[in-house]
Amino acid sequence: MAFDGIVIANLVKELNETITGGRISKIAQPENDELLLTIKSAKGQVRLVLSANASLPLIYLTQNNKPSPQTAPNFCMLLRKHIANGKIIRIYQPQMERIIHFEIEHLNELGDLCRKQLIVEIMGKHSNIIFCEEENKIIDSIKHVSAQVSSLREVLPGRTYFVPNTQEKSNPLTADTASFQSSVFGQSLPVQKAIYSAYTGISPVIAKELCCRASIHDTQPADSLSKEEQSRLYQHFSALMDDIKEGNFSPNIVRNGKEPVDFSAVEFTQFPDFASESYSSISEVLETFYASKNVYARIRQKSVDLRKIVTTILERNRKKYELQKKQLKDTEKREKYKVYGELIHTYGYGLEENAKTLEAFNYYTSENISVPLDPQLTPQENALKYFNKYNKLKRTCEALTDLIEETKDEILHLESISTSLDIAVSEDDLTQIKEELIQCGYMKKRPAGKKEKIKSKPFHYLSSDGYHMYVGKNNFQNDELTFKFAVGNDWWFHAKGIPGSHVVVKTNGDELPDRVFEEAGRLAAYYSKGRENEKVEIDYLEKKNVKKPKGSKPGFVVYYTNYSLVAAPDISEIQLVSE
Repeated sequence: MAFDGIVIANLVKELNETITGGRISKIAQPENDELLLTIKSAKGQVRLVLSANASLPLIYLTQNNKPSPQTAPNFCMLLRKHIANGKIIRIYQPQMERIIHFEIEHLNELGDLCRKQLIVEIMGKHSNIIFCEEENKIIDSIKHVSAQVSSLREVLPGRTYFVPNTQEKSNPLTADTASFQSSVFGQSLPVQKAIYSAYTGISPVIAKELCCRASIHDTQPADSLSKEEQSRLYQHFSALMDDIKEGNFSPNIVRNGKEPVDFSAVEFTQFPDFASESYSSISEVLETFYASKNVYARIRQKSVDLRKIVTTILERNRKKYELQKKQLKDTEKREKYKVYGELIHTYGYGLEENAKTLEAFNYYTSENISVPLDPQLTPQENALKYFNKYNKLKRTCEALTDLIEETKDEILHLESISTSLDIAVSEDDLTQIKEELIQCGYMKKRPAGKKEKIKSKPFHYLSSDGYHMYVGKNNFQNDELTFKFAVGNDWWFHAKGIPGSHVVVKTNGDELPDRVFEEAGRLAAYYSKGRENEKVEIDYLEKKNVKKPKGSKPGFVVYYTNYSLVAAPDISEIQLVSE
């Protein structure tokens, strides 16, 4: 996620096309580090979000409003005093930096025409919104930075505004072959790092994209590139800079399924396995991306405790499973003790007193073997000792075989819950998973009182041929879909041998086209533990042939006859109807 100089350049172009010449009709400060400006222009009214949040600095245009505090903060009141109804006359980005300057024209108390600058710096934890006189004298800022906080620059009323040059980076828009040669190819750093270390506004992800376009490995040392590789890399770099100068941007969001992975103002080639969604506006990209990202981040945060419980129990069961398998392997020698006992019974009558071994012919293998004896015991007692060992190991083997099967089932069940946590998209989904953990004894029951109402529903997709396909988000929904919602001739899909969702296709009594089977298989592959694999084997059969053993865990089923197909876990082209 790179809010880099290229994204800023795209934003500046969009802002100039949209709000330059417009007037600031309202100024609000909904958060301590965020402004919301309502701007009226010839193209209509829009709102401009300016956020200097340390973890999520943002600038974008939106139609959405936000509630503001009843008493406006001092910085907001200051801006209202100076630039309320001010006209935005210029918006620009200096030197491809992550900075946007808004030049605003307004009338002062005496009615004289004045100009002020609102400067937004998008620099991670150092982000700020600074209000300046025309001569770069700071009037105030949304964050005050004293000398105790930063030795490089004070951001305080009365100080002169400047951008500290701490990294000695160059403006990529003015780069030529010679400067690129010395700045990038003269370094022994990995080529990706050499690029973003040399130029402002170039993020690591864009540097990697340039390497990808030039078919160069991004970790290769920059000073080891061949002349041909150097030429290819510079050509792609130069072409990208030309696009920026000409305002040729391609705002997009890269998604893994529905989850946003990254965004950019240029097209990516480094994510061949992910889908790219194009937008006409970089503001729409930013608003959509961070809204979607916040949903996934919030769900992941809320699922931390559940995931920790599942992971802890899962690891404990995996260790127990390995120990049980080792113990079972130790019981394999039981047959040897049985043979020893039988051979002593057969040949022990001729043993001398206090004999330590019995040399005998093993009629099972047609070989001579040596049987160890306890000289303090009679042959009959030695034989009984071996038969007792055999019987003990036999009982242990039988018990361990059952225990191993139980532990394996529990591991599969916990892995299915872990997969359910991976695909949860709402708090209701987490509530249902929590209910399963309680019912299965993995969590304590909540105190008696009002039971939480669960609103979570399965995913609902529509096939290309108009057939409805449903995907369970967790084991409760899997059981509900398979045994209460689906009817006998509906088709049922599941990833073979790994945890995953039940997928049900409603047939309405029709014979399904082949394409529906392929799409349902892709859903079963995507909503399974194998979603990161290139291909996943899928079992499918009519629902009437799926059975649930009595007393089995939620989501567990058995079937004995099925068809199989291999599907890619790609659902980007399958229509999601509702959730």
